[in-house]
Amino acid sequence: MASDVSPKRLGQLALTAAGGRNPEITGLSVDSREVRPGHLFAALPGTKVHGATFIATALDKGAAAVLTDAEGARIAAGALAASDAALIVSDDPRQALAYTAALWFGGQPGVMVAVTGTNGKTSVATFTRQIWMELDHNAVNVGTTGVEGAWSAPLKHTTPEPITLHRVLAQAAAAGVTHAAMEASSHGLEQRRLDGVSLKAAAFTNFTQDHLDYHASFEAYFAAKAGLFRRVLPEEGTAVINIDDPRGAEMRAIAAARGQRVISVGHGVGDLSLLAQRFDATGQDLRFSFGGKVFQSRLNLVGGFQASNVLTACGLVIACGDDPAEVFDTLPHLTTVRGRMQLAATRGNGAAVFVDYAHTPDAVATALAAARPHVMGRLIAIIGAGGDRDATKRPLMGKAATENADVVIVTDDNPRSEVPAAIRAAVLAGAPGALEVGDRAEAILRGVDMLGPGDALMVCGKGHETGQVVGDDVLPFDDVEQASMAVRVLDGGQP
Repeated sequence: MASDVSPKRLGQLALTAAGGRNPEITGLSVDSREVRPGHLFAALPGTKVHGATFIATALDKGAAAVLTDAEGARIAAGALAASDAALIVSDDPRQALAYTAALWFGGQPGVMVAVTGTNGKTSVATFTRQIWMELDHNAVNVGTTGVEGAWSAPLKHTTPEPITLHRVLAQAAAAGVTHAAMEASSHGLEQRRLDGVSLKAAAFTNFTQDHLDYHASFEAYFAAKAGLFRRVLPEEGTAVINIDDPRGAEMRAIAAARGQRVISVGHGVGDLSLLAQRFDATGQDLRFSFGGKVFQSRLNLVGGFQASNVLTACGLVIACGDDPAEVFDTLPHLTTVRGRMQLAATRGNGAAVFVDYAHTPDAVATALAAARPHVMGRLIAIIGAGGDRDATKRPLMGKAATENADVVIVTDDNPRSEVPAAIRAAVLAGAPGALEVGDRAEAILRGVDMLGPGDALMVCGKGHETGQVVGDDVLPFDDVEQASMAVRVLDGGQP
């Protein structure tokens, strides 16, 4: 990936090459196709192939230096011996690249926070940004929905690789952004993508089943998330921990062992303690305590769990220095995060259609259970499961839906390279009695058609996504748009 940053020597990037060479570096690349003369090429170990396989190509294109591990140096020994490029061998080349990218781009917003957890990352990061903006800070959130707020940019990954991440952070800082809230995915933490980010605070939301197609075990998955507190957040940072989660106490202990200040969030317990909730059709009223004082506020968000997300966001903002009372005054102004318990449409009879990103068993159960207090009639759920991902969660998602909804429709999510019918069958194994409708648009139409007065429909799985991945194709598909269209058609409007 090319860059317009001024050239630097290896020493300025805290890198030392074998043989003491100190060439001038003109850019950083992790993709050999993006290498330009003078670049430092990072040849990283991968899950399927080692990046060192492409070192010869990078050298042919003019790479002035190569960063890799001992195995990479062995794989490309011949090409490296025939070149005058500097070789940097690191025990942890991913971390070395993260620090290098931070030094290369040189800037990031002065106040940075990150949030990890199986569910809730996007909501917490977005609410944090919204609170900051209500307090007149130039703020963004960075993650699944791209970069949003005072400055915007698209992203391909929840936690981008370090070169992209630090380029974006530097551009945001140059545009006047002073505060940024990041999502920290387990993949991003495992691959050291955040290691060059200077954090003031970090949060943990929850831990449930997901990504076991990538992580070797539940414990490996937890260890990846714990890396945010064990490694990335400095000792002087503040950890905001949801102690309602079964692994919350363990994460709090990890943070405390590092000497980090801890702000705990919980129902009836913790530093930020949720004391009571009262639900209605459009939101909820909260009563909570902090610092020995009791507060009450309106939250125009559907879903009981949103209170925990919002209080976690409050903890992050307070940890970064804003006055708690002023932070809590912003809560009535918070708006729904795109694709998270989002009210997509309302039928003429008053029945509501919600769209949520829930794509794990726990997230499905949580979303449906959270919607229930706002619904007077039946709760209908549409669920599916993605292809080429953790297959063990599919029947569990079906079970979660049938246990928490009155009617369940199983449809396609993003089948990717798998046979859609086989994925649906796995979900249906945990959802006896559910209706199977393969076409997602038809499933949404049929779900909307079932809605009577007081009913609600929850479309789970894709949330903010605007495409459906089938094979190698990404077909245009937006759950919110489809729900709105179904309501217009069924209520006599124009599609």
